[in-house]
Amino acid sequence: MSEANSYSPGLAGVIAGESAISCIDVERNKLNMRGYDLVDLTEGGASFEEVAYLLLHDDLPSLGQLAAFNDALLIERQLPDAVAHLLRTAPAKAHPMALLRTAVSALAYSDADSLAGDTSHEANVRKAVRLLAKVPLIIAAGHRLAQGQEPVEPRDDLSLAANLLYMISGEEPKAYAIEAMNVSLILYSEHGYNASAFAARVAASTLADMHAAITAGVATLGGPLHGGANEAAMEMMLEIGTPDNARTWILDALQSKRKIMGFGHREYKSGDSRVPAMKQAGLSVSQETGEDRWRQIAEISEETMLAEKGIFPNLDLPCAYAYYGLDIPIPLFTPIFVASRISGWAAHVIEQQDNNRLIRPNHIYTGPVGRTYKSVGDR
Repeated sequence: MSEANSYSPGLAGVIAGESAISCIDVERNKLNMRGYDLVDLTEGGASFEEVAYLLLHDDLPSLGQLAAFNDALLIERQLPDAVAHLLRTAPAKAHPMALLRTAVSALAYSDADSLAGDTSHEANVRKAVRLLAKVPLIIAAGHRLAQGQEPVEPRDDLSLAANLLYMISGEEPKAYAIEAMNVSLILYSEHGYNASAFAARVAASTLADMHAAITAGVATLGGPLHGGANEAAMEMMLEIGTPDNARTWILDALQSKRKIMGFGHREYKSGDSRVPAMKQAGLSVSQETGEDRWRQIAEISEETMLAEKGIFPNLDLPCAYAYYGLDIPIPLFTPIFVASRISGWAAHVIEQQDNNRLIRPNHIYTGPVGRTYKSVGDR
């Protein structure tokens, strides 16, 4: 087979590696995470911390292991002075993802294992725990400082999901809000060889440090065709405005070939398996807050897209209106995705470096040939 015939644009369908972390079971339309159905984890009442432990340690924790893991996260819930200073001096108009990307990289300056150049399995796990603990602080502090408010200190008695809500708003989060956030963090935590995980693995394959690889993941997630899709999906719903406008808006967008965010996924043929659990969380939020407009717009948009194009919604659509119902500012949607996906990225970095081979694909050259050099005066 020629190179041209074997070429797959966007690497669609190309097998780029092996992983024991997760896979999409296309036949059953389920996401398998280290042998567990991801939806079973959400419906079974797992905490995000349990899922993060699963990703980093190959199996779910015992009570004692979970307590030790939570203690390790608690100890690391503080930002180095250099990162705190970076957040305070950043331009207020900086996008939270740009700020987060820079802050994650800066965390390496104060990480003992990074400073020692230790990329062992054990050191990488320790770095991952620190990142899991500190990224929510960066997100919340960066947001509040940009609004002219002082950061809110995390509370020892709150989970990662609850602390994230608390540190953003400064108010005690309600039980339904904590549950919705916990579900979203679990559902966003890992998703195979997606663009950001692959970017992190490529960086890790050069034996770059954990922080460098995670920074690559953050940078990749920031694009509107990946993590930024949840923000774009909510902006779309705001533009639609009311449920009465939804069907016409979608039909007009299809007619004019506009990109409709929150729909479609390369890996799922009969619908994103994560959507039902997030829709249930979004329904709970709308019922508790009394604001159901955005959920209704999403439902009508979904019905229209299915009828017209046979395209299903992806996780970003219900997550967008759930977050909006929790009064989370739209520019924080993708950074919160990072707070979750850190666990999956770190698992990929650890797996890559545990049995490493440099990732270096080929390409098909499409440029000119046979040019002859002329000195600058003769050009």
